[in-house]
Amino acid sequence: MKKDNYFSNVSLLIGLALTIGFLSWARVIITPLALAILFTFLLSPVVIWLQRYSVPRILAVVLAASLALSIVIATAWSITNQIASLVDSYPKYEENILSKIHELYERDQGGFLDKLQGASERITEQISDKQVEEKAITVREKEIVQPVRIVEEGPFGFSQIWSIIGPMLEPIANAGFVIVLVCFMLINREDLRDRVIKLIGVDQIANTTRALEDAGERVSRYLLMQLLINSGYGLGIGIGLWFIGVPYAPLWGFFGMLLRYIPYLGPWLAATLPIMLSLLISPDWSIAIMVATLFGVLELLTNIILEPMIYGRGIGVSQAALLISVAFWTWLWGPIGLILASPLTVCIVVLGRYVPYLNFIDTLLGDQPPLFPTDRFYQRLLAGDGDEASRIMELETANDNLAFALDKLAVSALVQARMDLRNHKIDSNEQRELIDDLRVIIADQTPETNKDKVVIEENTVSSSKITILAAPARDRTDELAVTMLSKLAQDDTHFDWHETQSTVMVSDTLALIEQIKPDMVSVVSIHPGNLTHTIYLCKRIRGRFPQMFIMVCRYGYKEGELLEVDQNRIQTAGANRIAYNLIDSISEFYKLNTLDKLVNLDNSNLKVESNLNS
Repeated sequence: MKKDNYFSNVSLLIGLALTIGFLSWARVIITPLALAILFTFLLSPVVIWLQRYSVPRILAVVLAASLALSIVIATAWSITNQIASLVDSYPKYEENILSKIHELYERDQGGFLDKLQGASERITEQISDKQVEEKAITVREKEIVQPVRIVEEGPFGFSQIWSIIGPMLEPIANAGFVIVLVCFMLINREDLRDRVIKLIGVDQIANTTRALEDAGERVSRYLLMQLLINSGYGLGIGIGLWFIGVPYAPLWGFFGMLLRYIPYLGPWLAATLPIMLSLLISPDWSIAIMVATLFGVLELLTNIILEPMIYGRGIGVSQAALLISVAFWTWLWGPIGLILASPLTVCIVVLGRYVPYLNFIDTLLGDQPPLFPTDRFYQRLLAGDGDEASRIMELETANDNLAFALDKLAVSALVQARMDLRNHKIDSNEQRELIDDLRVIIADQTPETNKDKVVIEENTVSSSKITILAAPARDRTDELAVTMLSKLAQDDTHFDWHETQSTVMVSDTLALIEQIKPDMVSVVSIHPGNLTHTIYLCKRIRGRFPQMFIMVCRYGYKEGELLEVDQNRIQTAGANRIAYNLIDSISEFYKLNTLDKLVNLDNSNLKVESNLNS
């Protein structure tokens, strides 16, 4: 089995390496295809909306594609004109730039930058002198051979024309390819969906349908939410720049909205041109500082308040994974990869969620917690990190109550530690340290009266206390279970609580019962320890005290997991009740208290009736 897993992992790594290599090698074809899919997601709602108003599909696709293309062309034209305008206006504001440079130089006289510049100049001068000396020696030692250049006379060659036009045609051809693909996908989107389902397999139609719907919903949700957030961001930028006095403020707000689609870098790319313009138009630094502050404050407000509020459950990708994926796709495909990083990562996470052998992708990149609270709690205890384990316990207690948290976390940790000890995954010293740390964590917890007590009406609870003795069945693990039970019961005014330790002999436990005369004895043990000690202790108590109420607390079982044979063995040994968790145990204590009151009422009624008869 281990050998099969090894070859499976190796095959998977080889497959991933080949896939990455193919994506890099075929980027010329794959990047336009990926862009076309992204634009298809963007334009599909527009096409569907037009079709609802009886617009034919082909005409709706043409209108939507034309609208998108017009926006792209208008944006590119506006950016080009604005940059050209800035360059043309530079001589007008050159004096402002020079004054700022001179101001920086004057402030740094004798400072760090001045010293660094001086050191750099000296090093450059030494290197230049050495190069001049070496060149002089080389000239003296060798003859200087003059190269002969052959000039070809004739008409302008086709290769020279292509060297100029070729680089210009490539982006135009890619743009045309993307437009054609988008139109084709929008017109035939149902046919493409059916072909994908057929390719994966009709027998997997349920998983495929869920995967397609999940991917479409997440990507569409991401794009829509991003549109709302970016629109608000751009509006804030435009209004803020208008108040500051930066020219073309609405245009910079529009650019801010568009460039923010680029994760992480987009907002600062959008801030570059307004900051440059503010440096040109202002003789001092005040406007540039206000512009940079505006972008920084709006970005913080958007990231901290607006995005969590609007995104809600998010796009299914953790923030760390999204940052890594941005770096990966940018390295693989350049600026196009930067734009496509978020949608591609969403699709890959959805693929990992529904394809069994790719589940590791969902674990690595998804936004779901990789470990359940029980696993995290046990892992932190094994690592000796009591502080984090205590925080996990406090969080679970705040969400529900202490009894539930102890059942869910502490009991589960004791069960897992006992199983790992049996399977030689941990040793006895590690188990002992875990129990000690857990004992400290439990001691720090404070039960909340309104949440941790079973709600009992006042008229059903006896005013007199009932005496309870809790005894661990075997070892320190069972003893810690008694500690948890006592944490919930010993502060209750209805119970007179007593407990023994795991080192106490059975004869001493019987002597203690004789001394305190409890109303109930609880024999506490943790699964998966065998029942021998529990049954033996129950038999001894039942043999010595036939009328004693005995409850066996067998923690760590799931519902229906305790075999009927074992239940019969426990009951045959003399147990009146079996409780499978802490909440059930506390409930049984209250039931016994209620039963005690009813018995007292019956006795009182008998006495009254006897007096009347006499």
